[in-house]
Amino acid sequence: MLRRICVAMVAIGSAVCLGLSNGDLSTQAQGYPEAEGYNSPYSVKLPWSTEELIPDLLKGPRGEAHEESETPFREWNSPSLKKKLGSWGPRPRKYSPPEYAKGKSGDWQRARIIATALRYKGYAYRHHHIPDWNPPEGYHTPEAGETKHAGKGLDCSNFTSFIYNQGLGISLNSDVHKQAEITEAPIHGSGRTIRIKTIHGQGSVEEWQKALKPADLIYVRSNAGNISHVIMWLGEWGQSPDGTPLIIDSHGSGVKDSNGVQIPSGIQVRPFRQGSWYAKSSDHAHRILGE
Repeated sequence: MLRRICVAMVAIGSAVCLGLSNGDLSTQAQGYPEAEGYNSPYSVKLPWSTEELIPDLLKGPRGEAHEESETPFREWNSPSLKKKLGSWGPRPRKYSPPEYAKGKSGDWQRARIIATALRYKGYAYRHHHIPDWNPPEGYHTPEAGETKHAGKGLDCSNFTSFIYNQGLGISLNSDVHKQAEITEAPIHGSGRTIRIKTIHGQGSVEEWQKALKPADLIYVRSNAGNISHVIMWLGEWGQSPDGTPLIIDSHGSGVKDSNGVQIPSGIQVRPFRQGSWYAKSSDHAHRILGE
């Protein structure tokens, strides 16, 4: 039996409804402690409906949470897997390019990537490889100052890597430093690679707006000067009350929305403001799809 959960944050004519299986995995789109009670002023309006962009994710095995890894679901929390793979948990499945996407335009493919990303809005910031791995308390004890481990979620580069993988079968390294340096990416099961276009740093938010397209990835430097973060550009499809361009990423807390409210940590839509850490520290961007 399939039940429907509506996420009103995404405006594509109406709320987006996600099809979820019953059982333990049915909590996929429910609120997390980090995001509980938060009402975002931002929305995303895509040129196609979700039914046109991600029908295979809304209904079908590609979108099922327990299919996110080739490791059988029953083994995700097993001691043997932890011994083999460490605290980051099951590795993601290598999704093949969807037949449904063949022959589609670059804009359609970019919209599919963003629609795929928005399915995980509200998930926590976690050092996991797949979004729906839900390790219990005590599975791994982080060191003092490290991010919480129990519960579902992804960090920044595992998020972008997983979205391009699940959305179009494109393989991006999930290590943010390596992902920032790639010049081409394999397409799972095809024997082909795609060339990645690098867009060098821009001097202002306005220049970034002119240079970027939706679903481009921007790599951000830490205060120490090394690449430490990646964000996905929403472009003209991001809707902000004050006109500020928007991105989606998995990040800690500390960013405020246009209402002055702190945006919860985890996967959220956030503003790319002039003078912000994002804008001041963005180093370069990658265009995975199109020129």
